[in-house]
Amino acid sequence: MRLDAAVDGYLGHVRHERGYSEHTVDAYASDLADLVRFAVERDIGDIGGLDLDLLRDWLWVATERGLARATVARRAASARGFCAWLERTGAVASDPAARLRAPRAKRTLPRVVAAPAVSDLIEGLQLAAIDDDPVAVRDLAIVELLYACGLRVSELVGLDLDDVDRSNRTVRVTGKGSKERVVPYGAPAAVALDRYLERARPALLAADGGSGSAGSERATSSARPRAGGHAVFLGVRGGRLGVRAVHRLVAGLLAELPGSGPAGPHAFRHSAATHLLDGGADLRAVQEFLGHASLGTTQIYTHVSAERLKQTYATAHPRA
Repeated sequence: MRLDAAVDGYLGHVRHERGYSEHTVDAYASDLADLVRFAVERDIGDIGGLDLDLLRDWLWVATERGLARATVARRAASARGFCAWLERTGAVASDPAARLRAPRAKRTLPRVVAAPAVSDLIEGLQLAAIDDDPVAVRDLAIVELLYACGLRVSELVGLDLDDVDRSNRTVRVTGKGSKERVVPYGAPAAVALDRYLERARPALLAADGGSGSAGSERATSSARPRAGGHAVFLGVRGGRLGVRAVHRLVAGLLAELPGSGPAGPHAFRHSAATHLLDGGADLRAVQEFLGHASLGTTQIYTHVSAERLKQTYATAHPRA
């Protein structure tokens, strides 16, 4: 079997049978396409030519090109998953990547926005929405829900109206691996979301690209409006809001705030988890809240809390 055909089969497997997100599938596709190119350059076009030496050379070249350790580690994981699938399906007699190792990705602490800074940021959004501008009201609801529920951006933009239980203040989200969970939200998020659904969403659904604060978003919109359908969050042309639009919104809001690390929607997810633990929440409860498959993933937030404690101790204790 040709390598490129085998890769296509594997991508179909992880997309349709394993239920991986499009973002994850795209990452696998990019990694394995690079592996195929690397193999073809060495006159290997068939899966029978895959061996441990080829895979190690591929990772070594990636390292020599200056790729980050996290990228090399992800490439190794992509190759291991692909080769293990080839063995399970009987396409190869043994797994050529069984002993493949890569540099462990350096684990950095996520960016956390301090609770007072989150409050100040939301107050600014409330002021911007005081005149009921539909986009400003929507943006306020987005930030409130991201922080209140600790949602991934893909989970936020994937919300449909049926996923929101306004009476119980919960949202049903579909996370990684197509796993569903129900997440509660508080009174401030409820006020913002109700206001958006009752006032701003109908205006956006009926919008034809008029005027107002949506100019920058409209400039990057598709030429033809997309049907919003049952999507909770809509763009200025009435279609389901995209991931990039939320990234732009949050990056703009966080740009002026202190702190290092990526200034994207995940910062609110990190902040929500850390603030829950700071407030005494149980680690298992936070794991369920975030939708993590492994408790080890959630434990990064205990390190964040410990780091903040150390910083507070160093500045406040007389004998620090």
